[in-house]
Amino acid sequence: MKSNAGALALTNETSNHAGETGRNSAAEWREYGLFLLKLAALVLLFRSFVFAPFSIPSESMQPRLLIGDYLVVSKWPYGISRYSFPLSPDLFEGRIFGQLPDRGDVVVVRAPGGKNVDYIKRVIGLPGDVIQMRAGRLEINGKAVKKQPVPNFVTPVTQGMRNAADLEGTPFPCWKPQYEEPAKNGGSQCRYPQFRETLPEGKSILTLDIEPYQRGDDTDPIMVPEGQLLLMGDNRDRSADSRYPADGVWIGLVPVDNLIGRAQWIVFSTDGSSRWLLPWTWFSAARWERIGMKL
Repeated sequence: MKSNAGALALTNETSNHAGETGRNSAAEWREYGLFLLKLAALVLLFRSFVFAPFSIPSESMQPRLLIGDYLVVSKWPYGISRYSFPLSPDLFEGRIFGQLPDRGDVVVVRAPGGKNVDYIKRVIGLPGDVIQMRAGRLEINGKAVKKQPVPNFVTPVTQGMRNAADLEGTPFPCWKPQYEEPAKNGGSQCRYPQFRETLPEGKSILTLDIEPYQRGDDTDPIMVPEGQLLLMGDNRDRSADSRYPADGVWIGLVPVDNLIGRAQWIVFSTDGSSRWLLPWTWFSAARWERIGMKL
């Protein structure tokens, strides 16, 4: 009888221990799940109201930005809109704490017309401005912007540039073969005419005007309406921006509400030659000299 009683007590003790272990395990999983929910909410808030990442897929902002640059975009300077949030939920109209950008700011915007595509361009025209391109020279409110030639912009041809050219269906990473030349250290490089433009408020920017007589070099005067912005790429001949109405290629004027944020600085840059399965190429492909550059 004593032996049976001891066995029964041991069985009960084991059962109680197992039950307690199961309850502790369930509590730990609930706590872990709650932690993940809090972390997801924190990331969502940070990405919606503070900073968000953006990568450069094209050459429209050369010479300042290159294919393979990864940027931090600050959300707060212009206020919050539906496009500040991932997936752009239709939560409200307009902007909360909205502010207009300054002329010359580099901004990320959602493309007009309901397209789920983000663009990075420079603010040239603010509401009430009249903007015109005349023979490749920018005019703001009837006055030509000062434009001075500076030494050519020279950049190595990278794998990222070749990949972008393939997507565009062209074999020329430098747009046209006459702009590609051998590089001193091997490989090839692009050489483009470069200019320094000084905006009315005094901000100086470097631009590319590669060839005369391109479509964007001459426009009618464009009055920027209230609530709209006129944006341009620094690479004037390779940026389909606000110089012409939206037509599936050019983006036209962009509503202020489509602002996502202001580009702040480059946090990483790669020439596109890295391979995921070859970790050492992550370092050899990095353009370390560009990391930390402020825009």
